[in-house]
Amino acid sequence: MSLRVTFDLEEKDLKYFRAQMKRAQQAADKADDDKIIARAEAMISEVSSAEVPAFVSQRIDKLQALIDMLRDKEWALPEVERRNVVSALAYFADPQDIIPDSVPVIGYIDDAIMIELVVKELSHEIDAFADFRRYRIEEASRNRNPNISRAQYLEIKRRELVSRMRRRRKTTGSGGPTRTRFRLF
Repeated sequence: MSLRVTFDLEEKDLKYFRAQMKRAQQAADKADDDKIIARAEAMISEVSSAEVPAFVSQRIDKLQALIDMLRDKEWALPEVERRNVVSALAYFADPQDIIPDSVPVIGYIDDAIMIELVVKELSHEIDAFADFRRYRIEEASRNRNPNISRAQYLEIKRRELVSRMRRRRKTTGSGGPTRTRFRLF
């Protein structure tokens, strides 16, 4: 048997999460990116090997996608977007988050909520990276221009996707053209 619980976060609740993200951003500005990424990976490993509620394990892969985005040398995420992703990971790398993870069942609720907020905020970056990975996999079987190298082809695709990502962020925000955009960063 399972029980579904849903709730709405009001503006004052979101303000609290924004403040936590701001704290994480400040920590990220002072820390080494590789250390933040390593601590976030350790958190993911810890969560993956522990008995955690399904609502947490269902979301943890989304954090791994952010790490993959940073580590992918061919993707080469531009600096502005890279700082946002590193800041998001800094929250998860901090052992002193809102609810201590050691509290049974509810210790990861804040992490699950923050993952949802981060994924919403970085949806255009996540989508562009997923498309880039697809292009890279399909590249070998594509009938592309024989006058350009694989690296040139991927760079062209990367630039197109970064442009699309920024255009979508500018014109639609995370919530679509008719909704007010929630801002985490």
